Amino acid sequence: MHRADASPRHIAAHLKRGGLIAYPTESCYGLGCDPSNRRAVQRILKLKQRPQRKGLILIASHYHQVARYLKPLSRQEQTKLQHDGAQAITYLMPVRDSTPRWLRGDHDTLAIRFTAHPFAKQLCRSADSALVSTSANRSGMRPAKTFAECQRLFGKNVWVLRGKVGKRKQPSTIRAWVDGRIVRN
Repeated sequence: MHRADASPRHIAAHLKRGGLIAYPTESCYGLGCDPSNRRAVQRILKLKQRPQRKGLILIASHYHQVARYLKPLSRQEQTKLQHDGAQAITYLMPVRDSTPRWLRGDHDTLAIRFTAHPFAKQLCRSADSALVSTSANRSGMRPAKTFAECQRLFGKNVWVLRGKVGKRKQPSTIRAWVDGRIVRN
């Protein structure tokens, strides 16, 4: 599938139908889908050859896009989550009992980041939803950094969207929300 220049409205409709996308993020291309669509999430896991038990990261542009998955946060906590997302910090957040295992894996937390990448942020706004955001690679391999590389790896299975990857050299830092412990630096 080649939809490099699809409009935001077409991308949002594609996601709602269970479609997969590849898109630029802060440090690499990411694979994404509607996190509420189990089949779409399972297709991403299969493409990546990633076990479900590990869980996934969701990116969002606003708290309301992830609120249904998380235990409630105060306004101050929501502000901290938004601010730290701009610093490329992903938090392992305590989840509601209803949060699907296909997102959180074998954990009682879900990885959440408010993206600062303009393209990824606009995708979340256009879809009015959080997005699954996992690096565009097969498990254990180097993530795709360009449109062409991502097109070669996944273009038959996902809409690869043109855009510029951010300047970060490393993926986001992952921290436990409850105690601030760094899980990945």
